[in-house]
Amino acid sequence: MSTRTTDPRPPSPTTDPLAPARLGPIELRNRVIKSATFEGATPGALVSRKLIDFHVAVGAGGVGMTTVAYLAVAPEGRTERDQIYWRREALPGLRDLTDAVHATGAKVSAQIGHAGPVANSRSTGLPSLSPSSRPNPLSMSFDRAATDDDIARIIDAHGQAVRYAKEVGFDAVEVHMGHNYLASSFLSPSINRRRDRWGGSLANRAEFPRRILSAVAEAADGEIAVLAKLNMADGVPGGLWLDESLQVGQMIESDGHLDALELTGGSSLSNPMYLFRGDVPVREMAQTQTGIVKLGMKLFGSAVFKKYPYEPLYFRDYARQFRDTLSMPLVLLGGITDLDGMTSAMSDGFDFVAMARALLREPDLIHRIEKDSATRSLCIHCNQCAASIFTGTRCPLATPAAVPISLPLVERQV
Repeated sequence: MSTRTTDPRPPSPTTDPLAPARLGPIELRNRVIKSATFEGATPGALVSRKLIDFHVAVGAGGVGMTTVAYLAVAPEGRTERDQIYWRREALPGLRDLTDAVHATGAKVSAQIGHAGPVANSRSTGLPSLSPSSRPNPLSMSFDRAATDDDIARIIDAHGQAVRYAKEVGFDAVEVHMGHNYLASSFLSPSINRRRDRWGGSLANRAEFPRRILSAVAEAADGEIAVLAKLNMADGVPGGLWLDESLQVGQMIESDGHLDALELTGGSSLSNPMYLFRGDVPVREMAQTQTGIVKLGMKLFGSAVFKKYPYEPLYFRDYARQFRDTLSMPLVLLGGITDLDGMTSAMSDGFDFVAMARALLREPDLIHRIEKDSATRSLCIHCNQCAASIFTGTRCPLATPAAVPISLPLVERQV
């Protein structure tokens, strides 16, 4: 079994976020990672030219690494039918994607995981899984409680996903352990009501995610970097909060399977705006749904999509507690849009920063910051991009001029 060894010393306050940095076995040209945001560009659960162009634009724009989201480890682990799941049929397109991103000088990571209760079984045609049987508001049905066989199968599927990722040229994998996807939902006291060895105490609730990370590290075998995205707080009553998530972080560090831990928060089931912050475009998000879900979102969307004011580095205070507790490399996300924010993160001892919405607005933002350190993102945190995730994630305010003109091409058309 592969065990990571990490330098216990955090970066010094003078660390340059735009200088090359090591992430496990790979070298990044800077410390900026494009965070995973579902692209909505995978019809038939396969890579499209649109998906390749999406990540090529970000790579050509200067990030150290871009993250492809979201690649499910099992068919029922998709949030909707057109999401990619790992299988032989998907591999040629994924190889085209990694080749194209590498041509820009950036590295590319695959976010892997199982949606669990975030899956819409009406869309996938497969039963959604959860730690415990519960109503699923996305499909207006019930999640099935995962059996021991399901748990073993999904752990193995994470390992197979890593082997596929290596085969098609990914430089890293990021295990999704946030937002109440399946691994995250096992950690949540409000969702995991089991009374067997997978529920109850925090140690029991953390066992499934830890076994996933063990399988992933073993399959990676030190050849590619391994990250995980972990909720610091679910943002819902009775959910995972800092008192327990800090302990989970300590468990993960002691296991030694990760090259870096990315810190996040919020629940895709119950409180998605806890992650995003800023405006809440309920009407626009409702338009992307159909039938009773669309009606329910229009009627009750303002109650589900709570509003949190945007502020720079909005996860900083929570994340600092992880930095004080852990010695392993950490990735800070949330409200990082300029060099000042990146530098503040480095001064706090974070090793990398993750950006999402700012890069949707301006894929070339990092190159622009390199040329002018005073550059500020044009993102206004309207979250209109969140309403476009099933039709092709994009910033409606972006102009063609914000996208690099010369993009590398791949030989095979997809």
